Amino acid sequence: MLVTGFPADAFGTNCYVVAPGPGEQCVVIDPGVGVVDRLDEVLAQHRLHPAAVLLTHGHLDHTFSVAPVCGARGITAYVHPADRELLADPGKGLGVGLDELFGGRLTYSEPDDVAELTDGATMSLAGLEITVDHAPGHTGGSVLFRLPGAATSWDAEQICLSGDVLFAGSIGRTDLPGGNTTAMLTSLRDKILPLADDTVVLPGHGPETTIGRERAVNPYLRELTEAPSRGF
Repeated sequence: MLVTGFPADAFGTNCYVVAPGPGEQCVVIDPGVGVVDRLDEVLAQHRLHPAAVLLTHGHLDHTFSVAPVCGARGITAYVHPADRELLADPGKGLGVGLDELFGGRLTYSEPDDVAELTDGATMSLAGLEITVDHAPGHTGGSVLFRLPGAATSWDAEQICLSGDVLFAGSIGRTDLPGGNTTAMLTSLRDKILPLADDTVVLPGHGPETTIGRERAVNPYLRELTEAPSRGF
């Protein structure tokens, strides 16, 4: 399996491309600000053909290029229904209007074809089996995408594309509209901590990590591990 990625021009948002191998169909995850040209280079380098775009959540830094990426190829964008409205009006996720958000300097449009993600579903896309875990907290519609990892260079049990739920050493913020600290802690407890230690985590920002490493050093996970019965 081929897994590659690169940071967007703004906010350091990681855009990922996953395929069964070179020359195959692929999925694109979280195409953020200014990624179109770099994405085209990656696709050409590996001779890949996008079959869908997957969004870990609806914040603009993860969705800005979803319409041009989907529109150029006639493919579907997938997002959790709780964040669906952010594709039409991303300012809602930041507490500002579109005019204020862009100041007239940038244009934004939602993709023509949008499908909704379902918690616990396993989707067959581009020859891949991708499991969806709804993990609210950063936004109401934040999700994790999990794939088998044995056929990758990591030779791990699985890969988890964690969006802004889990980072190396930290977690996503919960103070923006739609964020919820209690929901985030529940998601970490119920969706992150049960994953195997060798699960490779590919976060929405920053370097890759593993669940075992985060279980040992991430203060938010350590607190949950040390006090698993806390009342939230």
